[in-house]
This record gives sequence, structure tokens and C-alpha cells, in this order.
Amino acid sequence: MNTYKTVKAFASDELVEKRSRFIGYCKPVSTQDEAITFINEIKSKHWDARHNVYAYVIKDEGVSRYSDDNEPQGTAGIPVLDAIRKRGITDCVVVVTRYFGGVLLGAGGLVRAYSAAAKLAIDSAQEREMEMCSVCTLRCSYTMYGKIPALVARFGGSIDDSDFTDDVSLTFHLPEDHFDAFNKALSEESSGKYAAEEINKKFFDK
Repeated sequence: MNTYKTVKAFASDELVEKRSRFIGYCKPVSTQDEAITFINEIKSKHWDARHNVYAYVIKDEGVSRYSDDNEPQGTAGIPVLDAIRKRGITDCVVVVTRYFGGVLLGAGGLVRAYSAAAKLAIDSAQEREMEMCSVCTLRCSYTMYGKIPALVARFGGSIDDSDFTDDVSLTFHLPEDHFDAFNKALSEESSGKYAAEEINKKFFDK
């Protein structure tokens, strides 16, 4: 997998349906332990709520989980999980807290309310697309350095760090499938004098 979608940051939003209050929370996470910790934090915050329904999907662990938290089976956790899956996002946890308003919503009403609250939370957290990149280093002269930022940008990358001493040491990243083409262009620009070294691979914002 060279790209994937997740969410940018913790966010929340809410709606009221027939006097029941549904509060949706969404957060980016990278492990199941992080997801469970967040779920427990929301449960502690809303200890007095009737239900704290949740769902999460973790990419590296290949895990997806949900809980109806005592709502009728299939009316809460699955709609929240479906809201995540329909957006094609991963490394994400959503918790929807419900304060019962005294009016029964029925199975269809619960599905719609939990789906809507989850969608609101995901919308508030905002999507971000991640791409696998080559993390590179390059040591060059000050003269050559003047050409590097534009060259890195041309291949879809960004400079992450610079160290200026007798020469210039750079750390930058670019899409992994652009690395060879970048080095070819760098060689042409420098008459074969310089080549970047790939030191790692990491996901960065696309």
C-alpha cells in the first residue's frame, strides 16, 4: 500500500434526534491500544451516558472492531464502522455517545442517527491522504544548494532539514517512485557530481 487515507486531528460534533443527544468523536490512531485508550477516555468523560458506541480500523494491524454498547444489535456499532469504511479511511477511531431523550427511535432511527453522528465527527476531523515516501539525505556545495529546493519540489517532495557548515547537508522526502528519477535529474544538473541517499521510507501527507 503506497497511499492511504486517515483523519487529520481529534474533533467532535453532535446532533439531537427526538430529544436524544448524539455526540460524535473522531481521532487518528495508529494502534489498537491507542484506539482502546481513547474509547475509555470518552467513556470516563461520559460515564452518565446511556451508550458509548464505537468503531475503529487499524491499517498495520489489519484490525476493525465495533461495539453496540447495549443498543439493539446492528443498530449502532456497524453504522459507525460503515461510516468509516464508506470514506475509505483507516487508522481512525470514532465514538458516538448517546444521552437518551425519553423517546424510542426504533431500529431505523438508531441506524440513521449513529451514522449521521459518526459522519459529522469524521467531517470535523477532516480527511488527509498519506503517501509512502523515500527519506533522503544529500550533501552539496552552496552553489548546488541553490538548485535543490526547486528540484525536490519538481518531483513532489519537500525539504525537512538543512545544516549549513562548509557545505550544505539536506534531509528531504519525496514519493518513493520518484526517487530514481530525482537522482537522474540531480546527476544531470550536477554533471554526475551528486546523488541523494535514501535512508528510510515513511508515510507523509500527499
